[in-house]
Amino acid sequence: MILTKAPYRVSFFGGGTDFPEFYREHGGTVLSTAIDRYCYVTLRRLPPFFDYRNECLYQQVERTKTVDEIDHPAIREAMKMMDLSGLRVVYEGDLPARTGLGTSSSFAVALLHAMHLLKGESVTPRDLADEAIYLERTLCGEAGGVQDQIAAAFGGFNRIDMDADGYTVTPLSVETKRLAALQDSLLLVYTGRTHFSANIQSAHKKAIADKARDLLEMKSLAAEAEKVLCSAGDLNDFGRLLHETWTLKRGITKEVSNDSIDALYARVRAAGALGGKLLGAGGGGFLLFFVPQDKQASVRRALGDLPVIPFGLNAPGSACLLAENH
Repeated sequence: MILTKAPYRVSFFGGGTDFPEFYREHGGTVLSTAIDRYCYVTLRRLPPFFDYRNECLYQQVERTKTVDEIDHPAIREAMKMMDLSGLRVVYEGDLPARTGLGTSSSFAVALLHAMHLLKGESVTPRDLADEAIYLERTLCGEAGGVQDQIAAAFGGFNRIDMDADGYTVTPLSVETKRLAALQDSLLLVYTGRTHFSANIQSAHKKAIADKARDLLEMKSLAAEAEKVLCSAGDLNDFGRLLHETWTLKRGITKEVSNDSIDALYARVRAAGALGGKLLGAGGGGFLLFFVPQDKQASVRRALGDLPVIPFGLNAPGSACLLAENH
């Protein structure tokens, strides 16, 4: 039996510049952190005593005689890619899927990691990121960028740069007290709505040519935010930059936001948040706000009953928790 975990991520700046259609021409930059909330994958070979050969447990239960009969595209294509069958795959997560935290890519990374371990193979973070990108974007044909798979595989708080030659992952050099101050200023709020990011990502992909100028500005904001974090300047500028990038992001496609999210965002800013953004592709899921300490009580009142989820920054990447081969 193999048990792996891969972290979810919070993307602060540069989301959308990680689409190949953009970064191969213009270059892309993302500022993101893995967080200490995870997906878990349990994998074992299924004993040959049943009238099915594969069992997959996630939001539903699948039992099939062949790999091709599996409905879950990532599981089906990963098993074919890794030349495996006769498996029991179990997915569990700390937070809901389809909420803007890169959950599907975390699952892809953890699943591939477990499959390599089941086969007795060693694998690097770059291997896992590359394979998860290939699995989701090519084999499953899902629109989107590449930052989520990289964040789940590598972990950490990073600047991810992308161009026609590939990508580089650079850990941010942020002083410990400053990172703690950033942590204390962030509120992660669940809107209660999930979304199918592939639909929004497809709209984003179509808009890239027309919105290149906005995406280049979002890329430049990632560089500015890095300077704020890695200096001794006013940390509140990080929150103000978040507001700028959200203003740009919500103008890429109309699917990114909606009236209820806009109203909530405006209410929270009026209560004292300096900035924030809807995480992931948009349309629902988690909102992230930067709120100075002296404004957090009023912001929490403005949020009403919406849950604020505690989380930690700079979490490690995909890891093996248990490996027992019999």
